[in-house]
Amino acid sequence: MNLNGHILSSIPFLPPCYLLVNILLDYSPLQVVTSWVQSFVQRHVQVGNDSIDLSSFQTLHDDGTVLVGPQLLAYVIVALFGYWATDYLIPAIKAYTLKRGISGKDLGKRGTALAEKDVPEALGIVPGAIFLICLILCLVGYSTSHPTKLLDLNSALLSVCFMLFLGFTDDVLDWPWRYKLVLPTVASLPLLCCYSGSTSIVVPIQMRSWLMQQGNLTILGKMSCYFIVVDENADGAIVNLGLWYLLYMGMLAVFCTNAINIYAGINGLEAGQAYVIACAVLFHNLLEIQADSQSKENHLFSAMIMLSFLGVTLALLKHNWYPASVFVGDTFCYFAGMTFAVVGILGHFSKTLLLFFIPQVLNFIYSTPQLFKIVPCPRHRLPRFNAKTGLMEPSTFVCKPDQYRWLKKRRDDTQVANMTVINLTLQLFGPMSERSLCIVLLGGQIIFCTFGLFVRYYISLFFFDN
Repeated sequence: MNLNGHILSSIPFLPPCYLLVNILLDYSPLQVVTSWVQSFVQRHVQVGNDSIDLSSFQTLHDDGTVLVGPQLLAYVIVALFGYWATDYLIPAIKAYTLKRGISGKDLGKRGTALAEKDVPEALGIVPGAIFLICLILCLVGYSTSHPTKLLDLNSALLSVCFMLFLGFTDDVLDWPWRYKLVLPTVASLPLLCCYSGSTSIVVPIQMRSWLMQQGNLTILGKMSCYFIVVDENADGAIVNLGLWYLLYMGMLAVFCTNAINIYAGINGLEAGQAYVIACAVLFHNLLEIQADSQSKENHLFSAMIMLSFLGVTLALLKHNWYPASVFVGDTFCYFAGMTFAVVGILGHFSKTLLLFFIPQVLNFIYSTPQLFKIVPCPRHRLPRFNAKTGLMEPSTFVCKPDQYRWLKKRRDDTQVANMTVINLTLQLFGPMSERSLCIVLLGGQIIFCTFGLFVRYYISLFFFDN
C-alpha cells in the first residue's frame, strides 16, 4: 500500500479516532501506565508490602466502578500490537501457504504479466489468529472489572474461533454453497446458548396501535400472542419474541458471514468493507460511551473487540490492497462476519449493525435471482478485466435471445451482466481500473455507514421513544 492508500485508509478512522482521543485526554496516559506498573509490582514483587501508595494513581471512581479511559488505553495498546504482529507475520506465513499449494491466480488480471503469478490464499488465518490472541489479552483485565460479562466474552471467543476454523477448512476443501449456509449456524451456537440478555424488542410508535388500543389487545394483538408475548403493561410498546429472537440472531450470524463473502472479488474489497464497517461500529460505541448511556458497559465490550479487529484488519488491508500480494480467502470473510454478529448481538445493537450493512443487504437482494438459481449463476461473478484497455468491465453469462429479457438493455442480447453491486457499479459509471472501482465501492460503504448513523440518531426518533 502506497502513501495514497494510507491516506485513504485513514479517512473512515478519523471520526472514531477523534472521539477516542477526547475520551483518553480526560486522563493522563503516563499516569495510567505508571499505575499499572506499580500495581503489578505491588501484587507480584512486593507481596505483603503496604508501603506503596497508589492513591495518586487511582483508576476507579469513588463508587468503585472502573474508569473507561484506562480500559480504552489498554485496548488501544493491544490493538497496536495486533497490527504489528499481523503485518509482521503475513509475509512469513504466505511463504508456507505457497509451499503447500494454497494459492490461486488473480482472475482480475488476465492478459497481464501478473495473471500467471501464484498469489497466496487463505491469509485471513493470520489476522484471525492474532485477533484471538488480542482478545485473550483483553480478557485478563476485562474479566476482573466486568465479571458479569465473562460468559459473553468466552462465548464470543468460541464462536469466532469456530468460524475461523470453518473458514480455513472452506479455503482448503472448497465447501459447496449449501454447507456455507450451515457452517455459520453451527458456529453461532455457543453464542446463542450462552446468551442471557433480553429477547424483547421495542415496537415503533406508529405500529403500537395495531397491537393495543385503549388498554386492550386488538385482534392482531390477540393473534400475535399465540407466537409472541405483548407487554400489556407497556401498552404494546414492548414485545417479547422469545425463541424467535434467538432465531433472528442465528440468521444475523449467517447473513453477516455470507454477506461479506458474496460482496467480494476485487483486490482490497473484503478487508476494506470490513474495515469501514468496524470504524462505523467503533464510532457508534464511543458516542454511547461518551454520552454515558445506560448501555455503556455493552458498548465498552464492543469497543474492546472492534479496536483489536481494526488493528489486524488494517494490517491485512495493507497487503491485500491493489495489487494484492495475498488473498484474504473465506477465512477472513467468515471470521469478520462472525465478529460483527458477536458485537451486534452481545452489544445489543443488532438493528444499528444492519444499517452499516446496507451495501451488503442491497447486494444480497440484487443477487437473489442468481443465488437461488432463478437466473444462471457462474462460479465466479467478479468483473471481467479488459487487457486492451486495462479497465474492469461487467462480467456476463450467456443466454438465448428470448430468455431473461427483463434483465436486458436490448431484447435480443445474448449476454446478461451478472447481478452483483460490483457489476452494477460498472454499468452505471462505466469501465474503470480495479483500484478505482474498489475506492468507489468503499466510498459508497462510507456514505451508507454515515447514513446509517444519521438514521440511528435522528430519523429513529420519529419511530421510537427517546
